[in-house]
Formats: sequence, structure tokens, C-alpha cells
Amino acid sequence: MAVDTASEIVIVGAGCFGLSTAYHLLKRGFTKVTVLDRSEVLPAPEAASTDLNKIVRSSYADVFYARLAQDAIAEWKNESEWADAYHESGVFVRLTGGGAYADGAYISDKAIGARVESLPDAAAIRSVFPPGVPLAPFADSSGYLNRDGGWANASQGVAILISKVAALGGRVIPGKPVAKLLKTNGTTTGVACADGTAYPADLVVLSAGSWTASSFPALKLGDKCLSTGQCILAVQLSQEEADLYRACPVYLDLTSGFYAFPPNADNMIKFAAHMGGYTHMVAAPDADAAAPISTPTFVPAPSGTGSRIPRSDIAAARAALAQVYPALAEKPLCMTRMCWYTDSPDEDWVIGRHPDDRGVMLATSGSGHAYKFLPVIGRLVADAIQGTMEPALVQKFALDRPTSPALVSRPGFPAQELDFSALCEPADLLQP
Repeated sequence: MAVDTASEIVIVGAGCFGLSTAYHLLKRGFTKVTVLDRSEVLPAPEAASTDLNKIVRSSYADVFYARLAQDAIAEWKNESEWADAYHESGVFVRLTGGGAYADGAYISDKAIGARVESLPDAAAIRSVFPPGVPLAPFADSSGYLNRDGGWANASQGVAILISKVAALGGRVIPGKPVAKLLKTNGTTTGVACADGTAYPADLVVLSAGSWTASSFPALKLGDKCLSTGQCILAVQLSQEEADLYRACPVYLDLTSGFYAFPPNADNMIKFAAHMGGYTHMVAAPDADAAAPISTPTFVPAPSGTGSRIPRSDIAAARAALAQVYPALAEKPLCMTRMCWYTDSPDEDWVIGRHPDDRGVMLATSGSGHAYKFLPVIGRLVADAIQGTMEPALVQKFALDRPTSPALVSRPGFPAQELDFSALCEPADLLQP
């Protein structure tokens, strides 16, 4: 189904993929772009794109993503467009020297001309952190500092893009959970929402994040768009402590998956591990969907902030934090959150028409590394919509592509089913 700038485009999901797609379509002259989101409030509180902060890095073993991230960073730095959402703190990447993903990332960063500084030993590593910050010994460690990176205030970036879409004439409508795809002769021609409203479309773009597979079970997306819960934690710093840690780079260990941010404006330090995460398998209501589908679930935290995570992840995250900032690992937690990714088997995104329904364009499976591309990722989707995407990228992002996990950043960390009986209690958040 061919589309042009006069076509009616309905985008399901007002997150990173959906909003960036709307923005770039509108910039290309599309005049009928509507974004629907299930959340009554935008930015959506439960979305992965709504968070304290996200790492902005070009450090990828796959040089395609490194170059695209370099483009995104150049956009983030334009304060007339993105205000102060981006903070160029630098990103410290820990290396293993064993040919791992991080070593490939160093090669890519060098290849694209990023401002990298090799840190061959513990003394060199400590030198890129502010004096006075209590640090772990970093014994037998090496790494590098990429000065062309840092972090973004995630919710701020999404809010800015919502405003941009509206300013260009697009509609962003909250409180519209899509109940089903409307079809004519087997091809999608619109969507129907849970409240009974219908939105006809020449093309429906599905970018519903971790709800994509479970919301549209008949499309059988569960293996290429797997919803996985990732455990996020934070500690609260005093103003004096925050001032001490403020100039730290983002810490990123691509072998263990552990990462930690500098303090945000509320003096909170977020830390987590980029791993396989947790699934929550639910039987699909659609009889045509053969298998249960992982579906996001949130168990509210007793404090009312965030959601509960497995207590074992608290212990593991504290231990990892102690290997970077030992003093912070002794502090009580002020927040835990289950952040639901949408993972593909090879961590490449899914962008392209559904092979069995040409009325559906997929823009999903961020695999935990899409947010940094917020200013530019919609260019790829717009290219796919207009049929101008490079053939190599069409294959790279196709739903039905053969997949190989050779370059994944989380080898050896398979997802496991969430055990609700193992979730944390208030006492688990206190000082260890």
C-alpha cells in the first residue's frame, strides 16, 4: 500500500519510536499524522522512555549504531531544539581485553572519530573522576572515556518532542488504548480504541513499546518483540554529596551490564544492569496466537514511587555499585522501578512493514538502546514508510530476518520468568 504526504497515518504509541516518527513525517510534509497512546498522562509514567535519565553514547560494537548515535548526539547538543535535556558528562566504558562487545565498541568509537581517551590502568581510570569522590580500587582494570556522550533527561526529551509534533500540526492523543486493528480484505485500514472510537488510516504504525506484542497477539510478534522487565534503582544524595559526584562521567560496563549515572537535578543517582531481565507470560486472548506473550506488569512500591523488583536484583546491584562507588552502595534506596524493554533476539530494531499485513508498519524492539536516538530514529521509520530505506537496512530491521546474537551486548544473560513471591519489601530498600 503506497502512501504519500496526504495519507492518513495513525501511530500507536507516544514513546521514542512513535513520537520521533511523527516528528520526521511532519517535517517531510505529511499533513495527517495522529499519535494515540494508552496512558492518560503523557509522557506515559509506565513507558520505558519515561525515566530519570538515559545514557547517550556512541559506544557500539556495530558501527552502524555508533554513526547514528553520533548524529543523534549532534542533535541533542542543539539547545535551541532540545533545551538542557542533554548533559555531556562523558561516558566511561570499562574494557575486558577479551574481544568482548566493549572492545568492539572502542574500535567503533575510534573509527567514527569520537573523542576517546584510553585509560590503561586503575590510576588512569580514577583520573577521569572528580577528586574527592570515594572510588573502588579498579584493580586490574582498563577502559576508555568517550567525551562525546553523557546522558539525557528522559521525560524532558519526550515532553519536548510531544510539543514539537503538536507545533507541526500533528495530533497526540492520550487515554486511547487501541483494542484492535480494523481490516479490509485482510489488510489493516485503521484502529479501534477501547472507548469505541475508530481512527481510519492508510497506514498504521505500531510503536507501542513493551505492549506491542501483547496488544496485537494475532500478529504473533512475541519472539521478535519480547517484553522484558529490567530492574532500575536509585539512591538519594544530599546537596553536598551531589555536588561532589556531579561531574562524574556515566559509568558503563558492557560486559557485566552494570551502569551508573551522575546525580540528576533532584540529586538522585540511578544505577542498574542491562541484562536479560524478566518475562511475565500471559495467555493471549486471541485463539490464533499460539503461545503466551510476555506482558508488562507493575507491582507498586510501598513508598508509592516506582514499582517493586526482585530482592535478589537489589543485592546484585548494590554489589556492583560497590565496585564503583562503595560509599553509595551503603545508602538506602529511594526508588526501585521495573522498566519494560522490548527485545529482539539480536538487539537490532524492528522497523518495516509486517510481511502478512502491508497496512501495518512496525517501529519497535528498542532492545534497551533506542532512547538516545530520539532526535533521529524517526528518520529511519519515515524512510521505511516512504520506501527509501537502504536495502541493507531493510533487511537489518525486517521482522522476518534471520537473527544471530553474535554482537549482542547481553550475552549469557537470558530472560527469566518473574516470580512475584520474590519481589522486594520495604526493608530491602534500607541500608544493607
